[in-house]
Amino acid sequence: MTLREILSAVFLFLLYLVLQILLVRNLVLFDYAFCFVYIACVLLLPNETSLTWLLLIGFVTGIIVDTFYNTLGMHAAATVLMAYCRPLIVRSQIDVPGLEHRIEFSLKELGAGAFFRYVFILALIHHTALFFIEASSLSLLIPTMIRVIASTLFTTVSIVLIQFFTRN
Repeated sequence: MTLREILSAVFLFLLYLVLQILLVRNLVLFDYAFCFVYIACVLLLPNETSLTWLLLIGFVTGIIVDTFYNTLGMHAAATVLMAYCRPLIVRSQIDVPGLEHRIEFSLKELGAGAFFRYVFILALIHHTALFFIEASSLSLLIPTMIRVIASTLFTTVSIVLIQFFTRN
């Protein structure tokens, strides 16, 4: 990665965290759909980022959000799980052999359908872990599943819209 790419990634990291902590934290639809745009900090990292760095960045991102949400590691656990699953999802989603190492995860590069699918799958992994950790019981299975699906759609649409309005 070049210095410019590193600075761009750091800027996006800070932007998504500030956006989550100051603005999106209060965005809740009908007490079921929560928006967690901070996961884009991990989703939009370049593909050549090693798994170790992905896990470290996912943990730091989750801990920062946990600090402001007072959730004691729930976001960190869910974000690390999502970061761990990311290389597998990328391998299964990218069709062109040899292109995996040079791909940039953006709406412009992947196209609307592939980008939506990529964000949706990883957001589903994150939200499933987050809401089942929060529920800590299978007795709340139906409300938890409703929260997972509604929040995954809300987060995915939000990230795609942010990418749509900020792309070059």
